[in-house]
Amino acid sequence: MSVILTLNAGSSSIKFGVHETGVEPPLLASGQVENLGPLARLKVKGTPAREIGPADHAVALRAILHALAPVLEGRKVLGVGHRIVHGGKSFGDPVRLTPEVIDQLRTLEPLAPLHQPHNLAAVDAARLAFPEALQMGCFDTAFHRGHPFVNDAFALPLRFYEQGVRRYGFHGLSYDYITSCLRRDWPALAKGRVVVAHLGNGASMCAIKDGHSVGSTMGFSALDGLPMGTRCGQLDPGVLLYLMAQGMGAAEIERILYHESGLKGLSEISHDMRTLLASDDPRAAQAVEYYVFRLRREVGAMAAVLGGLDGVVFTGGIGEHAAPIRARVIEGMEFLGLELDAGANAKDATRIGTGPVEVLVIPTDEERVIARAVSKALS
Repeated sequence: MSVILTLNAGSSSIKFGVHETGVEPPLLASGQVENLGPLARLKVKGTPAREIGPADHAVALRAILHALAPVLEGRKVLGVGHRIVHGGKSFGDPVRLTPEVIDQLRTLEPLAPLHQPHNLAAVDAARLAFPEALQMGCFDTAFHRGHPFVNDAFALPLRFYEQGVRRYGFHGLSYDYITSCLRRDWPALAKGRVVVAHLGNGASMCAIKDGHSVGSTMGFSALDGLPMGTRCGQLDPGVLLYLMAQGMGAAEIERILYHESGLKGLSEISHDMRTLLASDDPRAAQAVEYYVFRLRREVGAMAAVLGGLDGVVFTGGIGEHAAPIRARVIEGMEFLGLELDAGANAKDATRIGTGPVEVLVIPTDEERVIARAVSKALS
C-alpha cells in the first residue's frame, strides 16, 4: 500500500500526518513535535507525549519516522507534502519541489523569516529520508492570489508593487480547508460573505466572498494585522524609523517584532492565551483586552470589505478552544447581526450564534489540504 506523508513545519514545531492516497485521503496517523530545541516533545495522536530533545528539524523528522514505523511498515511513501508559507509572485498552485524551485523559495526567506527557513529545512530532511518520493510544496499565500489591486497594493511608488512589494496574505491552507467545509456542510453560506478568523500563535482574518479571498489582515509579511503570540501585528512604520534613529539595526528590530512582541510583549508574562486567561496579573488582562479590541476592529473592517456579512468562522488553536475570547469578540456586535449563544460557546459547539449572521467554530486541518494536493499530483 502507498501512503502520503504531510509535514507542516514552523519555527518551533512540526505537525505531521500519514494519509492513504485518494480524492479525500484517509488519515492513518497524525501528531506533532513541539518546542523544537532543548525540550522538544513528540506526540502521536492516541499515545502519550515524550521528550526527544534536544532536536532540530532533521532530528525531529528522524524521531517522527521512528514513531511512525509501525504505521509505515509494509507501506511505501510515494509523496511528501510540505506547507510553504511564502510563494511570492511566482508560486500559487502546489508545485514539485525541485532543487531549482527550492532555490527560488530560499530567496523569499527575508519575507517570512519565522517560517520559510524552517519549511525548507523540513524539505531538505524529507528529501534525504525519501529520495524517490514526490516532494510537493503547498503555499499559504496561494489562497489570496487574485485580490483586487486595492487589496494588494501599498500606497508606495508603483515600481515597488511591480517588484513584488504587495499584500500577499497568509494562512491560506487553513482558509482553503474552512471553505471546503462550508461548501460541504453550509452550502448557502459558502456562497455568501464570510469572515474567517484563524487565531493561533499566528493570527489573521480573511474576507471571503463566494469561496474566494477578497481581503486579508496580513500583508507583505506575516507580521501585519492582528496581534499574535510573539508578533506585533499592525504597526505605524514611523515606529520603525524611530527605532532605527535610536541606533537599532535590522536584526535587532526583526527580533523584537517577531519574537518579543504581541501577547508576550504586552503582558511580559507569556505568549500563550491559556496562561493569560488563567492569570490574575493586570498585565495579562491588559494584553487580552488589546487582543480582543483588535479582533473586533478587524471583524468590522472585513465586513466593510465584503459589503455586508453572512457568517463568521473561528478556527485555529485560540479560535477553536478559547470560548472567553470568542464571547468577548461577538458580544455587543448586534449591529452587525452577530449574537452569541453563551451555552453553545462554552461547550465549543460548532454553531454558537443565534442572530441572523451565522457564527461557527470549525477546527482547521491544513495537513488534509496538503494531502489532497499530493494525492492529486500522484494520480
